[in-house]
Amino acid sequence: MVLAVFLGTFMSLLDVSVVNVALPDMRLDLGAGFSTLQWVVDSYTLCLSALILSGGALADRFGRKRLYLGGLVVFPTWSGT
Repeated sequence: MVLAVFLGTFMSLLDVSVVNVALPDMRLDLGAGFSTLQWVVDSYTLCLSALILSGGALADRFGRKRLYLGGLVVFPTWSGT
């Protein structure tokens, strides 16, 4: 149980770190200003919040363990692209 919580928290923090590390390159490549970069972080947070709410409803319907394990498979696959 503790390992599952640790793994989920680690993956979430890793994803947030990737977004923050990518911001300087996004600024240079796209010529984006500070306010645009704020929108990148804000939109990421908004999407994450919406998916957490949807994930809770899906976990109630399909089972928490099944959804968690599915997320552990899908997240690294989609994060690498």
